[in-house]
Amino acid sequence: MLEKKKVLFSATVYSHLAAFHKPFIKLLQDKGYEVHAAANPDHGRKEEIEEMGVICWDIPFSRSPYQLSNFKAMIELKNLFQKHYFDLIHVHTPVASFLVRYTAKKYKQGPVLYTAHGFHFYKGAPIQNWLIYYTAEKLARRWTDGLIVMNKEDYDNGTKLGFKENESLFFTHGVGVSFDQYSVSTDSSGYIRQQLNIADNDIVITYIAELIERKNHIYLLRNWENILNNYSNVHCLIVGTGRREEDLKKYVEQNQLKNIHFLGFRKDIPEILSQSDIVTLLSFHEGLPRCIMEAMVSGKPLVVTNVRGSRDLVKHGVNGFVVDLEDDQSLVESFAKLINDKNLREQMGKSSFKEIQSYNLANVLNEMQEIYSHFIDRN
Repeated sequence: MLEKKKVLFSATVYSHLAAFHKPFIKLLQDKGYEVHAAANPDHGRKEEIEEMGVICWDIPFSRSPYQLSNFKAMIELKNLFQKHYFDLIHVHTPVASFLVRYTAKKYKQGPVLYTAHGFHFYKGAPIQNWLIYYTAEKLARRWTDGLIVMNKEDYDNGTKLGFKENESLFFTHGVGVSFDQYSVSTDSSGYIRQQLNIADNDIVITYIAELIERKNHIYLLRNWENILNNYSNVHCLIVGTGRREEDLKKYVEQNQLKNIHFLGFRKDIPEILSQSDIVTLLSFHEGLPRCIMEAMVSGKPLVVTNVRGSRDLVKHGVNGFVVDLEDDQSLVESFAKLINDKNLREQMGKSSFKEIQSYNLANVLNEMQEIYSHFIDRN
């Protein structure tokens, strides 16, 4: 009996694989491949991967390139690659992907694919990001058989790194979004509004993001009083957790900002979106934000910052507004236009749903299947 071909998925932590790559793991399992995963068990969700029948290898990757644990990770990768040959390796997240690509090529593994979920070097990034991460990717080019990107800026940078279109450089519509899961009609129970004592005709702005510096919640909060001065019936739902949670709550308290609701980690995102009127994300940088894709499937108008990824999804004046970072006046005016005009919200919401069609998970699975076949079939 022929031994099954083996595929390895790798990322810094299992939670990344659980959040974004379970459909692609299942795609390869359904085709008869034995799937393995290598990641750090910190941050949890390893059990979700194991429950799929994936063979897991705990590797002590660190998100920071400066941590000594990455040297131990390389030793453990060496041991893994000496025991197993993988016909295909698909890597994610910058540091883990660099270590896996280098070690895999050293120990003569099969083709290695890297999905860039947003290069750490980008237009406007600090110079040290370019010095560290661009240099690292330039080195890793020789160990990377295929680069997968999901926004135009990263695609352009991929060509600068020397990757060739449809040969070693591939564009996909992100990690996809399940239309069945997020196409939720307006929830008749309205339980979220009821729990928060928000009236049916009040306007709800929802901000779904990890509470970290990069997601730039403070941009909205510092302008919130100005918004409320004109529209007292507006509420903001902040969904997520993160290391800046206490700082943001303290800012709200100290500035006596009203109608701000911190909801923490939630599993009922489709229901929250169904009861929202506007969705916003004001990050300093993005790859291709999943929360914006989800909002678009839910038929919502958007207000986002003019950064890579967000501007790939939101067309200014079509399905929302794209504002520059630090442009407080434009931010407030964009919200005002949507708060004032229900017809505009509905029109832009319909445009969101139209614009998101290519990002359907079923379509992305087909895109990835073609890429996988391109490398596995030739291996």
